[in-house]
Amino acid sequence: MDLRQMEYLVTLADEQQFTRAAAVCGVSQSGLSAAIRSLEDELGTTLFNRTTRRVEPTEAGLALLPHARTMLAQAGAARDAVLRATHELSGSLRVGAEQCLGFVDVSALLERVRRRYPLVDLDFTQAGSLDLVAGVRDGSIDIAFVAAGDHLTRVRRTELGRRPVVLLAPPQHPLAALDAVDWADLRETDFVDFQDSWAVRSLNDEMCAAHGVTRRVGCTVNDVHTLLDLVQRGLGVALVPQHVAAKPQAAGLAVRPLPASAPPWVVSVVTGESSPASASLLLELLDAELALSA
Repeated sequence: MDLRQMEYLVTLADEQQFTRAAAVCGVSQSGLSAAIRSLEDELGTTLFNRTTRRVEPTEAGLALLPHARTMLAQAGAARDAVLRATHELSGSLRVGAEQCLGFVDVSALLERVRRRYPLVDLDFTQAGSLDLVAGVRDGSIDIAFVAAGDHLTRVRRTELGRRPVVLLAPPQHPLAALDAVDWADLRETDFVDFQDSWAVRSLNDEMCAAHGVTRRVGCTVNDVHTLLDLVQRGLGVALVPQHVAAKPQAAGLAVRPLPASAPPWVVSVVTGESSPASASLLLELLDAELALSA
């Protein structure tokens, strides 16, 4: 047994399909299949039941899985220990973040990484949370700061904080005259909202649908400041995390609480199952920053 076979075993068990597992591992389907067969021959037992629709671990495969995950985790920890001992951390660190998360200053965090580890090649991407989580899962992003509450399989997640979602309305809008809004008040209202890849859009869609609110989203944006500008100009109301309503660009807008049944907006940092040492060090810097601000 070797680490490559353990990686293939874990990925195939997670994906339950050779094609997807091969894509995640960055190998050909035939190469992954041959490695699994070789492992089965070595152990003298079948590790997966194969059908035309899916691949599922046998009892033997399920027994091996926790040991395989432990081996991969220990190998990663060993690599990290060597890198830390040399004090010459290098390589690349691919970081992603959704805009205006509020609980972490990603730009300042990247600056500290650059100052402390000048040999690390930083690659930063700003995108919607769902796209970023997908990047962490497929290995194209090492660590991401997101507001996604689902689609979090095969990633490690640490919650950073949560805030309520509130309604923003231009002062002349009928909803601005209310002290608080009920779900029925939101029906047949024009909304400004983010693109589908933003976690808050999914949260808003699911929240409203659960309470019988059919929304008209007339303006779809990919930037917080554009959203606030469109609301200021009377093109719709918006459902946003509470800290967005406190931005200077939101001055003059009516801010109204939603009913208590509204779910919170949750910010987390996510990493892959085999993140590089540089991602671990960034998390250590983040822990130190949060401890100082607590």
